[in-house]
Amino acid sequence: MKTYNVGILGATGAVGREMLNVLGERHFPIGELKLFASINSKGKEIEFMGKKYYVEVATPDSFKGLDLVLGATSNALAKEFAPSIVEAGAVFIDNSSAFRMLDDVPLVVPQINPEDIFKHKGIIANPNCSTIIALMGLNPLNKLSKIKYVYATTFQAVSGAGANGPIELMEENLLLSDEYKNGKMPINVEYDNKVFPHQIASNVIPQIGSDTGNLYTTEEMKMQNEGRKIMHNPNMSVNCTCVRVPVIRSHSISLTAVCEDKVDIKALKEQIKKEEGILLCDDLDNKEYPMPILTSDQDTVYVGRIRYDLVNEKGITMFVCGDQVRKGAATNAIEIALKLFDIR
Repeated sequence: MKTYNVGILGATGAVGREMLNVLGERHFPIGELKLFASINSKGKEIEFMGKKYYVEVATPDSFKGLDLVLGATSNALAKEFAPSIVEAGAVFIDNSSAFRMLDDVPLVVPQINPEDIFKHKGIIANPNCSTIIALMGLNPLNKLSKIKYVYATTFQAVSGAGANGPIELMEENLLLSDEYKNGKMPINVEYDNKVFPHQIASNVIPQIGSDTGNLYTTEEMKMQNEGRKIMHNPNMSVNCTCVRVPVIRSHSISLTAVCEDKVDIKALKEQIKKEEGILLCDDLDNKEYPMPILTSDQDTVYVGRIRYDLVNEKGITMFVCGDQVRKGAATNAIEIALKLFDIR
């Protein structure tokens, strides 16, 4: 089997490490592997498939001889190294938002728009995690009738804010637990929170990202802007509210989509069963529905609570859950690479 030389930019972060895991799980045929991170991680040892690799600090010359570079780093570093990666002849599959909305950069969810992969000019963008999870649920519906607009509320896990998000949540929970053991019914804790703008334990925070000027945040606008590009539906409107919740892993999203025509729920469920990468989990009587605890540390997006919208007869409401570190980031990037190189 042909092998490919692979680099990971940001290899020591949560997404970078998950990329390594998925490369191994999917038996990606790697020849040479290079791991890049910041100066703080230089020389760090990482084991992959029984072999030890040492983390390097990337320079413009680091990418020579590579076929593929997976990006799991900041917008700034992605922009800094992208020209060198492309000049070296590698394809850069980037998880940052730096290139997502550029006309000449494909933005891809392989189960939805795989044909766009082959339009690349050296860079392929990985969408936002919530966008991927939401569109995986919406795509079967869009196949039955074109979606006109969507109302979405995301419930995003603390790990979506980085490796320190779960630490902050668990430390706050410990403080609350100590108070409760002392006979109190605690609400607030004294904690020097650095990741979130407010206490996240026993709380939800209805802001992720900064104001874009219309009182919607950067995170909220991604679902509309990226969704239009991925689904080739430039007129689709999305009204989104993003909420951080005290869940360790997996994002949940409540969706109501209004289509051009009324869609039969039975037909929609049958379509979902045909799709790759999603699972119908929808039995209210038996209390079966998508939940973060079911979807964490795996790649399938669960879809359930499917019902007709009570406001618009052409609307369908559903609830979806998916692991934002895997399908929402690392796995989606690897799936793009598998299709790009026609690896089965």
